[in-house]
Amino acid sequence: MYYESSDFLETADSDTLKQIARTRELTREYYFSDYGDVEKRTSILRELLGGIGENVVIDTPFHCDYGKNIFLGNDVIINMNCTFVDNKTIRIGDRVLIASNVQMYTSSHPVLPIEIENNVWIGGGCILLPGVTIGENSVIGAGSVVTRPVPPNCVAVGNPCRVIRYFDADRER
Repeated sequence: MYYESSDFLETADSDTLKQIARTRELTREYYFSDYGDVEKRTSILRELLGGIGENVVIDTPFHCDYGKNIFLGNDVIINMNCTFVDNKTIRIGDRVLIASNVQMYTSSHPVLPIEIENNVWIGGGCILLPGVTIGENSVIGAGSVVTRPVPPNCVAVGNPCRVIRYFDADRER
């Protein structure tokens, strides 16, 4: 496998350190904001993230490195204590549920994006490694370590995460 220099990430330059510092300020402000002040919390998220849809809830604490590399669709719920190491893009579709203590890492050598398609449920304590895609309508069982792409319409569990069941694609949800 051949990598380009752009596949790697420089994390010690002053612009990167300033971006990370600003992200830490925003996540701290979000953490201490009034949970009922949806307008203020949404405003913080709009500044923090690369893109955010409608009806998005991120519980606290929430941790990320840059924020600007995270893109959320509509009707997304991210439960408490999630960590997104977003050196590369993390793209989350519509109607996605992410349980507590989920970790997503795009950082490795090289850095690779993570994509979660529509209608996905990720169970508590899961770890998603660089370069994975979770196909639409899939469920990832709690505690799974996702090391490779997961196809659509299935349940996948374990370490490493493997498909254990497919949903009937013709059945309405």
